[in-house]
Amino acid sequence: MSSDYRLAPQIAARLLGVALLVLGGLVFVTTAVVVLFAAPVGLLSVAVVLCLVGVFGIGWLLNRRAWILRLTADGYRIRFVRGAGTRQARWSDVEKAVTDTIAGAPCVVLRLRNGQATTIPVELLAVDREQLVRELQDHLDGRPGVRR
Repeated sequence: MSSDYRLAPQIAARLLGVALLVLGGLVFVTTAVVVLFAAPVGLLSVAVVLCLVGVFGIGWLLNRRAWILRLTADGYRIRFVRGAGTRQARWSDVEKAVTDTIAGAPCVVLRLRNGQATTIPVELLAVDREQLVRELQDHLDGRPGVRR
């Protein structure tokens, strides 16, 4: 059993907006080069096509491919989250799972037996908070020494 949790739509929209600004800036700079230095207009066409491909490619990646949290039968892995702590661990290494509010954001904290922890900000994920907690509990149930 494996579950991937993707980026929340509102966060994906923000990232896509930043990409649009950067790609729009690229078109602007290319336009300025064509106008100021009498460069071939084909250069601008190439820039526009590349930016369109970039917008659709980034949108596809953010919507379909960019998972943030992966839960498997063996353990978990988190990526693209600054300050998450331990990025991956086996379920047998998890001592307990607790919910917490960190910097005003609801989080699930997986405390590991070695004293480290993984912090999962729930608002970043495209999942209901209760569903995530239930699935984490399902993985942790039956493991000796695991407290919730």
